[in-house]
Amino acid sequence: MKSTRRQILKIAAGSAASIGLSHLFPSSAFAEDRETHGISAFGDLKYPADFPHFEYVDPKAPKGGAFSQIGPNRVYNQSFLTFNSLNSFILRGDAAQGMELTFAALMTRAADEPDSMYGLAARSVRISDDGLTYTFAMRPGITFHDGSPLTAQDVVFSLATLKEKGHPIITQLLRDFAGAEAPNDAAAVVRFKEKRGRDVPLFVAGLPIFSKAYYSKRPFDESTLDIPLGSGPYKVGKFEAGRYIEFERVKDWWGAKLPVGQGQYNFDTVRFEYFRDRDVGFEAFTAKVYTFREEFTSRTSATRYDFPAFKDGRVKREELPDDTPSGAQGWFINTRREKFKDARLREALIQAFDFEWTNKTIMYGAYGRTHSVFQNSDMMAIGKPSPEEVALLEPFRGKVPDEVFGDPFLPPVTDGSGQDRATLRKGSQLLQEAGWTIKDGKRAGPNGERIAIEFLIEEPSFQPHHMPFIKNLGTLGIDATLRVVDPVQFRARVDDFDFDICVQRFSFSTTPGDSLRTYFSSQAAATKGSQNLSGMADPAIDSLIDTIIAAKSRPEMVVACKALDRVIRAGRYWIPHWFKASHRIAYWDMFARPAKPKPRYARGIPETWWYDPQNAAKLDQRG
Repeated sequence: MKSTRRQILKIAAGSAASIGLSHLFPSSAFAEDRETHGISAFGDLKYPADFPHFEYVDPKAPKGGAFSQIGPNRVYNQSFLTFNSLNSFILRGDAAQGMELTFAALMTRAADEPDSMYGLAARSVRISDDGLTYTFAMRPGITFHDGSPLTAQDVVFSLATLKEKGHPIITQLLRDFAGAEAPNDAAAVVRFKEKRGRDVPLFVAGLPIFSKAYYSKRPFDESTLDIPLGSGPYKVGKFEAGRYIEFERVKDWWGAKLPVGQGQYNFDTVRFEYFRDRDVGFEAFTAKVYTFREEFTSRTSATRYDFPAFKDGRVKREELPDDTPSGAQGWFINTRREKFKDARLREALIQAFDFEWTNKTIMYGAYGRTHSVFQNSDMMAIGKPSPEEVALLEPFRGKVPDEVFGDPFLPPVTDGSGQDRATLRKGSQLLQEAGWTIKDGKRAGPNGERIAIEFLIEEPSFQPHHMPFIKNLGTLGIDATLRVVDPVQFRARVDDFDFDICVQRFSFSTTPGDSLRTYFSSQAAATKGSQNLSGMADPAIDSLIDTIIAAKSRPEMVVACKALDRVIRAGRYWIPHWFKASHRIAYWDMFARPAKPKPRYARGIPETWWYDPQNAAKLDQRG
């Protein structure tokens, strides 16, 4: 079982403090003031200015029908288990998944390129020769869903509002956005600070555009179930808070016939279902309450696909490759708390987790062990550092653990018994070295205080993974307990860093940038609502993030990511879980898709699929 579903915050922005601007971009990227139909981190674009559509779509895909699922992703304040708000761009509330479908942005991603973006609300962008000013030429005649015009004034309003009142993740990623002006309705001039990171413009270009007129009559930063005014391919339809939400296709959407919209957003209705219990959610799928499922539960995948609709072929299963970095999933240790300050204690916790037993007994051997925050990518550190990595790490010698200059830390491989004596002995030695001795069968510090640890989760289905771990911690003399709270309380406690240890999964794009700050930087460690759950606050990490953002080429970026990976792994900030480099999907056989591979860097579902009435009719006949 995976404890969390995939998250989609992958386009990152960044800054590079104390680094000259010439180090931030390829030498050819800004040779002269130029106009372009697309942008990317290193200036490379796959599609020419006159491209008709993305290669991975079928431009003749029919429109119609419905698609429903339990959402696999969340962004900002969205929840997997419930929702009480339709505002997903602020910290307050638990927003419904899919709200990003209702808003257009200046540009949109190409899912078969690492980070390229092409014009949506903007038809082109002119970039100054220093790379600090982007002038977006707005597409004429585009509107919000109520028919009011979408202009550069709305772009300027949106960027200013998100920087001031947006979710902390957004405000952090906009740190190098200096401001925007609209000399007229057709041009939005966006300015960036000197030494800005290479992918700040990518993040800005992908942000939602809000109606300035709409928000002149209501506050932006309130948690509300009022349906917002958007301009994207869908608008909010029927919903019941905490149970389901439907998005209705905008039949006359202005973006449908653009190169970036051809063959996509084909379903008339896209619906997200919510279940507090995964078993109940699966039973709902077998009853056709919803029609598409990505399987995150190994027990279900291994034992539950024996229901009649699967046996007679009405339900299909597939496994699609996932070529994106799998990132990190694990128990993240809150080092803001005094008891977790010592890395030896944190490593003792790592030694107590028997992944091999858990994978074999609870997860049917479905997963590999996670080692790196860049798992399943070329950015993961392996073996001893290269000379290029050593050059980046050398300034921190004596300030970071010596192992950074050797093989990266790997979690132990156990004998699979559930209580490997060798790893537990190692954990006990580490605790002893850190001053935690056994008194009356319990670990106690110099002042007699005992180690007590609370694991915080929101999904009861994850309990089986905790209990053998907690038992092993008890063997080490550590009092560990598990607390299951409702999703709203969980989100509030995590945002306030009010926990000992909790589960998180995150991943980055193939071109990570300033999003690294929200997970690992000293600034994020002190920012409530950030993704830095462990509270990492290390000058070496901060500096290496700057180096990554400042890389002039992809090879340089990869080297810097490997160096960062070594330092993070040496800190023992988390107890690594597991990963699977594929998407396990199941669906009622009522869909069709392009006769070409899925886009490399995305699932492409439901964006490129469509409803097949002939298959649906056959289902009805067999059902």
